[in-house]
Amino acid sequence: MKADFDPVTLATPFFILSIILEIVLARLGKADARYEPKDTAVSLGMGLFSGVAGLLTAGVVFACTLWAYEHRLFNIPMTAIWAWVAVFLLEDLTYYWFHRISHERRFWWAAHVNHHSSQHYNLSTALRQTWTGGVAGTWALWLPLAFLGFPPAIIAIQKGISLVYQYWIHTEAIKKTPRWFEAVFNTPSHHRVHHARNAVYLDRNYAGILIVWDKLFGTFQPELDAEPCRYGLVKNMATFNILRVAFHEWIGMAADVVRHPRHALGYIFGPPGWSHDGSRETSAMIKARSNPVEAAGTTRSPAGPQGSRA
Repeated sequence: MKADFDPVTLATPFFILSIILEIVLARLGKADARYEPKDTAVSLGMGLFSGVAGLLTAGVVFACTLWAYEHRLFNIPMTAIWAWVAVFLLEDLTYYWFHRISHERRFWWAAHVNHHSSQHYNLSTALRQTWTGGVAGTWALWLPLAFLGFPPAIIAIQKGISLVYQYWIHTEAIKKTPRWFEAVFNTPSHHRVHHARNAVYLDRNYAGILIVWDKLFGTFQPELDAEPCRYGLVKNMATFNILRVAFHEWIGMAADVVRHPRHALGYIFGPPGWSHDGSRETSAMIKARSNPVEAAGTTRSPAGPQGSRA
């Protein structure tokens, strides 16, 4: 396999065609999908410019990854099947923790929140990607893979495969897959839960490809027939202004720090929704208010925000 193989680039025509197909099938009443033109335009715009924004930090990311690889502990060949199996599992585990941190700590939530800002759940929502992820530095979580000895190319390819996989699970048109598949892999049903703002669904199902990580670390929640998913943020944004969608949480965080400098660390690295006087609600508080018994039994870190849904 060539080192310059890019799964995302190859899949882009499929992304476009499948969105068009989902819209057409929805119009014909053949698929459960809701599209709003302005909302879809924001998602497509976020996706387009996320690639441009990524170029701004690409040099730093590549240099750091190359440095880690030059100081690697082992020499792992790209041609070995076991290497691809290992990088698949380790990269997917890395994605789980990246995704979880991006919900549980406000600094990284500020870069991720835009992905959850749509009140609709369709294939275009998958393209609503961050413009500030590179600045937030979450890419550093993948450096240990290079340090272990996985070539940067194999890491990049596997990250691309993960992103392509996660595209198709952003849909309401597919209800449930076979039980064995639901047990092991992330599916539309599992990911609908992740995007829902219902209290019972907040901060659940962080999986990339394998849902087993959520089951292992106690963050799994099945989709409930009695609790239809409602999408978006806990406090939804009443705007289609793409700049506000991209930067509103960064602006809100900066404003909190300016107003309350003594509590700056809490407003930056605390869970989304944290406030020094308890005047706002985190996900843990929302869950406790909604279901005191369930909230008392959880061991998970809170998240959820003043401008967010987690």
